[in-house]
Amino acid sequence: MANLNDLKMRIASVKSTQKITKAKKMVAAAKLRRAEERATEARPYASRMEAVLGNLANGVTGESAPKLLRGSGDDKVHLLIVATADRGLCGAFNSSIVRLARETIVRLQGEGKTVKIFTVGKKGKDQLGRLYGELIIDSMDFAGIKQIGFNIAKEISDKVLSQFDEGDFDVAHLFYGKFQSVMTQVPTQTQLIPAKAPEGAIAPDLKGAIYAYEPDEESILEALLPRYVGVQVYRALLENVASEQAASMTAMDNATRNAGDMIDNLTLQFNRARQAKITTELVEIIAGAESV
Repeated sequence: MANLNDLKMRIASVKSTQKITKAKKMVAAAKLRRAEERATEARPYASRMEAVLGNLANGVTGESAPKLLRGSGDDKVHLLIVATADRGLCGAFNSSIVRLARETIVRLQGEGKTVKIFTVGKKGKDQLGRLYGELIIDSMDFAGIKQIGFNIAKEISDKVLSQFDEGDFDVAHLFYGKFQSVMTQVPTQTQLIPAKAPEGAIAPDLKGAIYAYEPDEESILEALLPRYVGVQVYRALLENVASEQAASMTAMDNATRNAGDMIDNLTLQFNRARQAKITTELVEIIAGAESV
């Protein structure tokens, strides 16, 4: 059994840790509300753009379609854009996104495809770098960035679009954590390039009307598609921020509870050890008195 001083030091250490986890939980809870609002507010715009894209794409086929819509004509080289957080202490948030990316890498390589990785966030780069460091062609983190804005998403999308124009890849996939609730964040994969409206996207209700586009659909898509890629990246980053804060709040709440349980157990051990020491001292005093 540990002596009293050791137990006392361990109790003090766990109490200090508990104060830290409790403070981090409160900080995450404060940040979560605003992050959730931003993610929720971005969804209608992104969904409407998906619907408009789907409507326009239906009228454009073959070689007349922009390259971002029709693709390079091949699917040999795949770019995986893996968006995670810069920090840990948020449960399985980062690792679940990386796990989905790893599964995709294994599947694509099993099909004979070439895989390249673009990491957004330090944790994704650190975890994927252990096994697939040679596949990482670019990376970006959020050091010094206080709030995610569209300019950050545009910087990422511009890099991706530039690489696509140069023929560095054929298909791009985006990985992120979709925020559903405080308890649930879903690792999500979506195809970014060639651009296409997700399955289940709700087309706008034209109420029987037939739209004539001016300029034509091809010209509109040429201007819309780069913006669409940026919007998808922006939505993913906002979903990630909300998911990270929710996962952090949940993880710190669990850590605080576990610290409380540990303090209770250590306190019980301390009390038993102290009682045993007092009993031993009493026995020694009585034995000494009897011997006199």
